[in-house]
Amino acid sequence: MHYRIGWLALLVVAPALRAESPSYLTEVLPVLTKAGCNQGACHGKGAGQNGFKLSLRGYDPAADHRSITREADGRRIDPAQPERSLLLTKATGRVPHEGGAVLRPSGREYQTLLAWLQAGAPGPDAKEAKITKLEVTPADRVLKPGEVVPLTATATFTDGTRRDVTWLTRFDSNDAAVAVVSADGKVTAKRNGATAVRAAFLTEVAVATLAVPFDKPVDDAKFAVTNNAIDTHVFAKLKELRIEPSGLSVDAEFLRRVYLDTIGTLPTPAEVREFLADQSADKRAKLIDALLERPEFVDYWTLFLSDLFQNRKERDHDVRGVKGVRQFHAWIREQVAANRKWDEIARDVLTATGDTTANPQVGYYVVTVWEHREVEKSEAAESVAQAFLGTRIGCARCHNHPLERYTQDDFYHFSAFFTRIKIDRKESKAGPTKLTVSHNDPSQNKNPVGVRQPRTGQMLPPQPLDRTAAGVKPGDDPRVKLAAWITDPANEQFSGAMVNRVWKHFLGVGLVEPVDDLRATNPPSNPPLWAELNRQFVASKFDLKHLMRLILTSRTYQLTSATTPANAGDGRFHSHYYARRLPAEVLLDALTAATGVGEKFDGYPVGVRAIQIPDPGSHSAFLKMFGSSERVTACACERSGDVTLPQLLSLQNGDRLLAKLKDGAGTLSKLLKEQKDDAKLIEELFLRTLCRLPTADETAAVRKALASGDPRDEVLRDLFWALLNAKEFAFTH
Repeated sequence: MHYRIGWLALLVVAPALRAESPSYLTEVLPVLTKAGCNQGACHGKGAGQNGFKLSLRGYDPAADHRSITREADGRRIDPAQPERSLLLTKATGRVPHEGGAVLRPSGREYQTLLAWLQAGAPGPDAKEAKITKLEVTPADRVLKPGEVVPLTATATFTDGTRRDVTWLTRFDSNDAAVAVVSADGKVTAKRNGATAVRAAFLTEVAVATLAVPFDKPVDDAKFAVTNNAIDTHVFAKLKELRIEPSGLSVDAEFLRRVYLDTIGTLPTPAEVREFLADQSADKRAKLIDALLERPEFVDYWTLFLSDLFQNRKERDHDVRGVKGVRQFHAWIREQVAANRKWDEIARDVLTATGDTTANPQVGYYVVTVWEHREVEKSEAAESVAQAFLGTRIGCARCHNHPLERYTQDDFYHFSAFFTRIKIDRKESKAGPTKLTVSHNDPSQNKNPVGVRQPRTGQMLPPQPLDRTAAGVKPGDDPRVKLAAWITDPANEQFSGAMVNRVWKHFLGVGLVEPVDDLRATNPPSNPPLWAELNRQFVASKFDLKHLMRLILTSRTYQLTSATTPANAGDGRFHSHYYARRLPAEVLLDALTAATGVGEKFDGYPVGVRAIQIPDPGSHSAFLKMFGSSERVTACACERSGDVTLPQLLSLQNGDRLLAKLKDGAGTLSKLLKEQKDDAKLIEELFLRTLCRLPTADETAAVRKALASGDPRDEVLRDLFWALLNAKEFAFTH
C-alpha cells in the first residue's frame, strides 16, 4: 500500500516539477544505456533480470518508463524520498545488486537520475526534439603507442540545436588490442595497427578512425612500383602504418593462384610449362583476360551467385525440388555468360514475378521465406538487405540495431516492400510454383501499402533504409521502387556490398569484415581504396569483369604470400597475399583433376565438376566436411574456410583419396606405365599438383627413396599422396 500511495503522490507532484526535470528521452535513458542497465547481459535481455525488464538499449521508452515507475506497484521509486529509490540504491550498491555498483553518487549520471526522480519521474515527451546526427571529434587521428586522446561526441537535433553528449555516449573499440577507450571517451593506443572507435547515443552512431604506425620507417622504394589505382591506395596505407610490402610473386605462384581464384580450376601441366616459358612482359595481363572468357569462369561465378541467392531446394517442404534449383542455376549461368551488369541481375531478381519455369529467378523468393501460403515479410527483408546491401538488419526486427542507426521502425518500413507478393506453392508434379503481386488485384488496390509494427501497432508504409520517401501507391508493386533505390548508382551500400565480396574472394580478407556487415560503425580498413573501387565499379555500370580485372592486374593481388619479419603480423592491410584453404568445391575438383579420377554426385553423370553442381543438397559428404554453403541464410559465414582435424584425417587416411591413387584408369597408374624416366615423372606429378617444377632438393629426396630399394610404384605413389596432402596443394597462396 505504501508504494501505491507513493505513486499517487507522484501524480500530484510531477506536473509542477516537470519543467526542471532532466529529459527522460535524451538524458535518463542514455544514462541507463551507458551504465549497462538495459544491455542484453542485464535487464535488457528477453526475460529481464530478477523481475525487472527494460527494452534492449532503450528502444521502447514508454515501456521502460512504465517498468521503472509503475511495475510492482511502483516499488522501484520513492517519490517522497527519491534518494532512497531502488533505482538508485541498487545502482550504487547500497542495496545488494547482482550487477554491483554501476553509478557513483558524486557522478553526473547519478545526479541526473536523482534530479529526474525529484522532478516526479516524467515520461517521454512526444514534442521533444529528436536526434538527427551524431559526430565524433577528432574523426581521424594518428597516435603513438601509449598516447591518449579524448573524444568528443556532439549530437544535432531536429530543432537545430547541437549538444555535447560525450558523458552520455557509449564508446567501444573495434579492436581493443590496438586501442582501448574509456567510458568517458579517452582513447589509449596500445600497439601498432589501425582500428575504429564506435560511439552510440540514442539511435545514432559515429566512428573515429585511429592509426598507430610502427616505429621503423620503410624505404620509399618499396612503394614505388604500382600497376593501378588499387596499389596507390594500398601502398599509401602501408606507408602510413610503416608496414613494408612483400615482393612480387614468381610466375608459378601467380599462375596457380590466378587460375584457382578466377576459374576455380588448376592449370594443366602443359599450361604451366607454356606460361613459364613465355618471356613477354604482358603475359600476366593476357592470361587474366583469357581466364575471364573461359567456360570455367562462368561455372565458378555461377556458384558464387548461387550462394548469394541461396539457390537450393525449399527448406520447409518439398515444393521447389531439384528441377527448380536447376532452372534458377541455368538462369544465373546465362547472366554470367552474357556478362550482364550486376544492377540488371539484381533488378531482375528483386522484381521477379510469374512461375518458376518461365521466370526461374522467382525461386529467390521461394527459398527466402518460411510460411506455406503467405510471404514472411521479415524473412525476405533480412535476406534482401544482406545479399544486395551487405548489411544485417535482422536484430532490428525485435529491437533497435545495437551497432547501427536502424530502428525497429526502419526494419518494418523495409519489410513493407514485400507485403504485396503472394506465392502459390505447388508440388513439382502439379506444375510450377508461381509468384503474383496484388497490385494486379483490383480488390487490393484501394488498401494502403504497408505493414503493422508489432510493438506499436502503427501501420508503416514502405521506406528504404535511408528513410527517404518511397512514394508507393496502392496500385504499385513496391519492389519496383525498392529495386530502383537499391541499384541507384548513388547507393554506396549496393556497389560496396559486391565490391567487398569480390575483393575478399580474390584477396582473402574483405575491406570490411565480416564481409556482409557493412555499417557506419564498421568502417573499411582503407577508406580511400574503398571509395576508389566503388567509383570504378559504378563508372563501369556495375561490370563485374571490370572490377575483377582491376583487382587481378594490381600489384597488390600479385604480391607473394611469403612474408617478411616486418609484415608477418599484418592480416588486414594487404602487405602480402593471404594464403587460405581452397573452397570445398575447388579442392575436390583439384583432387579430381590431379588424380584423373572423376567424382560421382547423386543425379549427375561422372565427370561433372563440383563447381558445376546446382543444388547443395546433391553435394557429397566431402563438400559438407570442407565447408560448402548449404544456402539456408544470406550470411556469407555459411561457407567456411576453416581447417579442421576431420578434414586432415579424411585426406591423410580416408579411403577416397587412396582409391583415386590406386585407380587403374587414373593419372598415376597411366604415368607409371607410360613414363619410364623418373625425373620426368616426378616433374609431372609436381606440375599436376603444385603447378611448379620440383626444386633440386625435392628431386634429390625422391631419387634417394627410389635408390633405397623400395618398389618404384610405392615410392611414387607415396610422393603423389604427399603432394596431395601438402599445404601448398590445399591452399591458394
